[in-house]
Amino acid sequence: MNLAWKEMKRNKVRFLILGSIIFLISLLTFIISGLANGLSQDNASLINDLPEGHFYMSKDANQTYNLSQIEPDIQESLITKQSDTIALAIQMGFVHDPHNKQQSVAFVAATDSPIFDEVEAGEVILDSSMKEKGLKIGDIVTNTQLSGDLVVKGFVKHKKFSHAPVALINIEDYKEMYRVDKMQFIFIPGEQSSEKFNGYESFSKREFLQTIPSYNAEQMSLNMIVWFLVIISGMLFAIFFYMMNVQKIGLYGILKAIGLKTSKLFNMMWTQMMLITSSSLVCSIAASQLFNEIAPVEMPFRLTMSTTIQLSLVFFFIGFIGATLSGIQIKKIQPLQAIQQGEI
Repeated sequence: MNLAWKEMKRNKVRFLILGSIIFLISLLTFIISGLANGLSQDNASLINDLPEGHFYMSKDANQTYNLSQIEPDIQESLITKQSDTIALAIQMGFVHDPHNKQQSVAFVAATDSPIFDEVEAGEVILDSSMKEKGLKIGDIVTNTQLSGDLVVKGFVKHKKFSHAPVALINIEDYKEMYRVDKMQFIFIPGEQSSEKFNGYESFSKREFLQTIPSYNAEQMSLNMIVWFLVIISGMLFAIFFYMMNVQKIGLYGILKAIGLKTSKLFNMMWTQMMLITSSSLVCSIAASQLFNEIAPVEMPFRLTMSTTIQLSLVFFFIGFIGATLSGIQIKKIQPLQAIQQGEI
């Protein structure tokens, strides 16, 4: 520890540059991860907020939720067998507010369940983001596909699907609106192994999210950027310590000649890596959490502490690997040969 600290004080500028680069990369990684989580919630918070369970869609829908249809007899038998089973339907649409402005929504209809608020025919419960558009309880909204009006009964917090605010409506209104008499899929809460039903496919919550085209493409792109940045940070550690080690071959030769073990030299390098990474991450975590607080409401940004801790551990691990790989040359140094090359 003492040797590592003396080395860092001797070469302040070099280590400061590395620390600054790690700070910027980790900050960018935290922000992109926060955007990925925020977009995930904005895209599918309706599904994310459901308890663990299994979804069932018809096989001929080819894993496309809005093409799936559940036969009424299957739906009835499942609900009778397990009372907390829910039959769901989701369709993108729009409503006209009292000022005759068109607002995009995701209409959701569900059978009786404590998970969803009860909605009577002619009523609608909207996502709370619709309050910002001037809607309030008691307002009347309309849809050209529905013969009657819909009265705003209340609001729910953070319920969106495909980046559109959810509009929870009664099943009868849904059937009239979309001229159908079947629900789209079944959700059975519980983490038990999924049952098999002829003509239907089972999906866990995570698997069902992957069937939403926009969700899958969006998350894959952002997560690829996050891991690419993490790999870059590991490469930076490897390159930096490699160049430092090349310049200090003569010094390492002298230290080995006076009896300092190779393990001590590795410990010095690992200590330096830990100090640089720790200080850089503390600064980037503070900056990212500050950004989390001041980010505009319109920006889908959500950086949880658990995600921050996980990414920090990954940075430590990748830094350790990078520094270790660069230090392999230390083990090969022969004291006499290294001393003859001269110390910088």
